[in-house]
Amino acid sequence: MTLPPMATTAAGGVAKRTVLITGVSRGLGKALALELAKRGHCIIGCARSQDKLSSLQPELASVTNPPSENKHLLFNVDVSLNSSVEEFARAVMEKKGVPDIIVNSAGTINRNNKLWEVPAEEFDSVIDTNLKGTAIVLRHFIPLMLEKKQGVIINMSSGWGRSGAAQVAPYCASKWAIEGLTGSVAKELPPGMAAVALNPGVIYTDMLQSCFGNSASLYQTPESWAPKAATMILNLTMADNGASLSV
Repeated sequence: MTLPPMATTAAGGVAKRTVLITGVSRGLGKALALELAKRGHCIIGCARSQDKLSSLQPELASVTNPPSENKHLLFNVDVSLNSSVEEFARAVMEKKGVPDIIVNSAGTINRNNKLWEVPAEEFDSVIDTNLKGTAIVLRHFIPLMLEKKQGVIINMSSGWGRSGAAQVAPYCASKWAIEGLTGSVAKELPPGMAAVALNPGVIYTDMLQSCFGNSASLYQTPESWAPKAATMILNLTMADNGASLSV
């Protein structure tokens, strides 16, 4: 990806980017947003919990370098609803313009259960958020990026998007689908753009605790993961288009 010749630089000499992160109110999305804000990048975030968004706003402001109260924008959005994301895209364009990077991080997991014992509504929730939510965000934001022929899209995958696991079949199905969706979309993008499926690794989040119970705490925290992930994401280029990567 070629950056504008006059782009200003953030901490570490990397050009300042506008980064859109879904699922920004907790877990990996929140940790990544705070790390990128600390490095001087602009965050556009969305999530379904207004309370968590309201508490995140001052956190982002406090770590922002240089300090700024109004640099970042957070929106209450349900990515599984086309109308909600459509409205979100309009608001983003009015206030910030086209994002340089999109990180589709919003995700959920089913309670540990054999597939045939997973309630239908729970299966639907996993697919609606993890797969349809990602597709809906791409539906509304890729056309905006096409005008600039520039931008990087990161769709959060999982180790369970590349292998199967008992008790979490709906989640595995959604993440295998993300791998296929990303590889296909990558073939549809013009030169200058990239779409990547990114496996974050095993991180101590609410979702991992849902699967592993107390042993989830043996794994690294989102805060320890975020610096490495942020550096990796900021250095992705069009040469990475279609790749399945891991942090």
